[in-house]
Amino acid sequence: MRWFGGCAPSNGKHPVPAGAALLWSTPPLWTVGPWVEQRIRTYADGGVRLAIIGACSAEHTQLAEAAHAPDPTVVIGAWAGSFTVIRSVPSKAEVITDASGACPVYTTRTGDGRIVWGSSSRALAALHGYDIDREWLAAYLGDKHAAPSDRSAWAKVHPVPPGHRLLLSPGSMTMSQWWRPTARPREEALDRIRAALVEGVRSRTGGHHVSTDLSGVDSTTLAVIAARFGPVSGVTAHPTGLSEGGDLDHVRALNVPGLTRKRFEVTERHLPFSPDTGTLPPTDEPPPSAVSRAAFAGQLRSIGQADGPGCHFTGDGGDNLFLPPPTHLVTLARNRRWVRLWNDACAWARLRRRAPWPYVRAALSHDVGSLARSTPSAPPWLLSPMPERPRPADADEALIALVNGVARSAASDIQLADRIGVEQHNPYFDGAVLDAVVSLPAEERFSAHRYKPALVDAVGELLPAPVRERTTKGSFVRDYHRAVRVHLDRVLDMCDGPLAEAGLVDTVRLRSTVHAAALGARVPWGHLLTTMGAHLWWRAVQEAPTPRWSVTEGATV
Repeated sequence: MRWFGGCAPSNGKHPVPAGAALLWSTPPLWTVGPWVEQRIRTYADGGVRLAIIGACSAEHTQLAEAAHAPDPTVVIGAWAGSFTVIRSVPSKAEVITDASGACPVYTTRTGDGRIVWGSSSRALAALHGYDIDREWLAAYLGDKHAAPSDRSAWAKVHPVPPGHRLLLSPGSMTMSQWWRPTARPREEALDRIRAALVEGVRSRTGGHHVSTDLSGVDSTTLAVIAARFGPVSGVTAHPTGLSEGGDLDHVRALNVPGLTRKRFEVTERHLPFSPDTGTLPPTDEPPPSAVSRAAFAGQLRSIGQADGPGCHFTGDGGDNLFLPPPTHLVTLARNRRWVRLWNDACAWARLRRRAPWPYVRAALSHDVGSLARSTPSAPPWLLSPMPERPRPADADEALIALVNGVARSAASDIQLADRIGVEQHNPYFDGAVLDAVVSLPAEERFSAHRYKPALVDAVGELLPAPVRERTTKGSFVRDYHRAVRVHLDRVLDMCDGPLAEAGLVDTVRLRSTVHAAALGARVPWGHLLTTMGAHLWWRAVQEAPTPRWSVTEGATV
């Protein structure tokens, strides 16, 4: 498992994980697992040390500037990529998290009070019991987007919020927020979206074998940008036996110099719930691709890294940023823009085949939360009470909370890709991209008549016309129904196990839903896949070896 971490400055002994490679020892900072050289960059001068871990656009002179700046966040806020910054002197250290949450950082205290932090909540959990936080998991099962953001999947391990600075000194830690959204004029915001995406991709591609998903507008945009900096292999997944339609037609019309198009056929052995890939590898929390891991792993393996270390881009996060729910209706109501409010509410209602009045009432009552939710009801098999849902104040807060949660979850998919030997990147989760998107007025991020207008307007002529004009994306819902039928016994067995033993799910009701899915009936797929993914994840962390730690003598501070 690839991760990094450290301890607060202290006297005497401190814990160190097995396999750690120390970047420096006072206070300790380490990495674990195989890291590409370009993802770990350090600077040291005059007793000050700075490390950037992750993909980052900064030049070496900018590292020096951040190391000696009174407030390094003023400098790093302009950098593209997904990364964590660590700055330290012998008696103090600060860990600066990214704005989006794509690079999670967690903290815990050992039994003797030592403060340990790291990018893996699972690794930290091994310091005291390796116990799953069942209240967090219950909330996750009820609505994965409403799981408590101030807790991890592990007891006694807590996340540092995105866009915050963790200050560590002997025996204490404090946190302060360094990033907040900034409103900008439309054209400036669009320019920043484009620059953040281009620089974020560029910072990852140098000297690497580059591949991308190649399906919808989001992944195609990244493929086109990456092709500006060198050869790119674009991979399009498609159901077995199909050679046209959906993503395939759009990809066929794409002619970009430097982009090689490949296909990945999703056969029966790649169906969701397939046992072919064996036990799910352990991750920090349930990965989004847990249930569909066979296709996830198959597509990554089809890319191949025979040409040396490489990186693979996905379009994950694009929908969250550029297809937002109509939370902007509240902004329109506050600004008394009644005609636009009514027109947008009606347009959204037509898309969802519903009446517009609930959207209008929510906007007039400033109920951002109900407009933001896609799954307002708990699954019928959930035995624990639904958690109190977050109540965002406005569209910006709702978007930031959504991206923070989804980006943190996506980090577990990156851990899955690591196990396959592929370095996966999700540029839409870069902090600079979120900063740019959320700076755009809320009503400019939404359109019921144009597909992802903010993205298309930002990247402009970089995209060929067929991509700019696309209004749909491929769907694999039929594969889920088929997968349940093919693997029915296995899926039914998954209804038992740790979730049921912990009293979190009603096995009878869960089995009933599975049978309905096998018959082709409409079921709450989002909830069902979340529950089954959580089952696979719990099994995986139960069966995997617990991360090991040792104790070493620390330097005096």
